[in-house]
Amino acid sequence: MNNKKTALITGANKGIGLETARQLGKKDITVLVGARDMAKGKSAVEELRKEGIDAHPLEIDVSDPASIKKAAAKVESDFGRLDILINNAGVMNDDKKKKVSEQALEIWRSTFATNLFGVIETTNAFLPLLRKSEAGRIVNLSSILGSTEFHATPGSPVYESKDTPAYNVSKAAVNAYTVQLAYELKDSKVKVNAAHPGWVKTDMGGEGAMMEIEDGAKTSVELATLGADGLNGTFVHMGKPLPW
Repeated sequence: MNNKKTALITGANKGIGLETARQLGKKDITVLVGARDMAKGKSAVEELRKEGIDAHPLEIDVSDPASIKKAAAKVESDFGRLDILINNAGVMNDDKKKKVSEQALEIWRSTFATNLFGVIETTNAFLPLLRKSEAGRIVNLSSILGSTEFHATPGSPVYESKDTPAYNVSKAAVNAYTVQLAYELKDSKVKVNAAHPGWVKTDMGGEGAMMEIEDGAKTSVELATLGADGLNGTFVHMGKPLPW
């Protein structure tokens, strides 16, 4: 058994997920680098271990129920519990040249399969292990693009950002799910929050992104390490609340 805190970050072989693993690892937390491709997961782990971080690869595809179940069984066998779950894996499949009414239904389905149903199924699989922690923390990676209030308000930061509708709506759904689960767990030692990392220079962030990856991971790390009196059921960026 590992007496240190253990954190699982899905989609952690690159980008914000990898940087989140790095920052948690530097806080002396054992990090499980979740990846669909085990070779990429192992490569990321080698990178982290060179920095003195206690990292381990974990094969998990959040769109595959069998993969999720297998990953949860391995964590239970190897560590006995889980202290932090960061639902970082996500996709943006929208055809940016098409309007919301023109997006193929398959784009909506594939987006929700990973961004929402993957989050729910992964969380359900690991929740029994998180309940064994003295301070279980769940962080759901959302986006300011998931803010329904901002999307409905002319002049808001995202009012004109309607070219990724499936992604936007999937993140709004993640926010709603976060509120529901946080209510269920409000009297437990497990806290659940949604994080907007920022517009970060990653493959998904694309050209024009404003934030460095190091800063993009900070909100997740902060929510993953909250104290007993910390936030629950919130949607935040860099410590500041965002409108739902």
